[in-house]
Amino acid sequence: MAFPDKPVAHLIGSNGPVHTVTYSASPGAYILAGSADRAIRLYNPFPSTSTIYEAQSKSKPSVPQGRLVQTYSAHGYEVLGLAVASDNEHFVSVGGDRAVFLWDVATAVTTRRFGGNVHGHSSRINCVSYAGDGESLVISGGFDTTVRIWDVKSNSVKPIQVFSEARDAVTSLVVRGPEVVCGSVDGRIRSYDVRMGKCTTDVLAASVTSLSLTRDGHAMLVGSLDSTLRLMDRGSGKCLKTYADAGWRNTDLRIQSMLGAKEKYVLAGDEMTSEEAAKGAAGEGRVWVWDVMTGKTVAKVAVPWGPLGYEPRKKVVGRDGKEKTRSNVISCMAWREDGWGDQFCVGGTSGVVTVFGAL
Repeated sequence: MAFPDKPVAHLIGSNGPVHTVTYSASPGAYILAGSADRAIRLYNPFPSTSTIYEAQSKSKPSVPQGRLVQTYSAHGYEVLGLAVASDNEHFVSVGGDRAVFLWDVATAVTTRRFGGNVHGHSSRINCVSYAGDGESLVISGGFDTTVRIWDVKSNSVKPIQVFSEARDAVTSLVVRGPEVVCGSVDGRIRSYDVRMGKCTTDVLAASVTSLSLTRDGHAMLVGSLDSTLRLMDRGSGKCLKTYADAGWRNTDLRIQSMLGAKEKYVLAGDEMTSEEAAKGAAGEGRVWVWDVMTGKTVAKVAVPWGPLGYEPRKKVVGRDGKEKTRSNVISCMAWREDGWGDQFCVGGTSGVVTVFGAL
């Protein structure tokens, strides 16, 4: 399939950078976005009667806006992680609150909160996932270096298990059956087999910021702060392929990477600086795409700030008193149907979620 590199919808409404995006469970008709403005927004990216933004420039085709379906407000701090239940009736969210929020989609209220007490995380939570039979468990990883497992069906305020082997912040986690795989700033990937009580550790040269497993579970894509993505064999711990480019850098920020198009491509956001933005279109972000098998760069997708004519609400003024060029750092992304669908979406500092697909 051809890589879906055309913007097909813009999702607006956030009053700050978007830190996390995810599709609803199959068939993935909706998108959830968590923002620095403490809100979570549910969008229909392709409503039957899309509102077309009135473009100021007649020379460029306009991109439809998705419809904001619901806003979920309970967080007191920025939202950093989301996970949707397979029945699409519930989802969980985490962030600066030090607690895991369990939401009812239809009523837009939280039905449970895990943590936020002496038994919970002591600092912000970076990532979250469902686990267990019938998604009876929720797993969270945070800045306090711990991974905690919560029982959704229990009334206990304590986690049923705590992993504390990490020596720095836990940035990412994925779950496959009885396995919990966690990435940390200490440069380690720890794979816990909950049933066997076993922990396997892989050591990398730089802080781990992103994890993504292949569907068969035999390999994992690892993003780290040395401007290199690695496809690792989980059995042997060997690096199968690396993905990098002279024009792509990731040394400072938590930039997400993922597998897409039925594991044909590797995608990653871009840690674009103001100087880099000034060389191209002002405020334009980028998504880099590599071929999984060859490791070659196959696309560099431009991400507009938002709809044509859409301006950032806040200007950035430097210490010299002059307005600075705002760069759109693309930090989060999701692919429909867990990488097997026909579209993907990205978000970042512009606060706009852009959906890409084949026209």
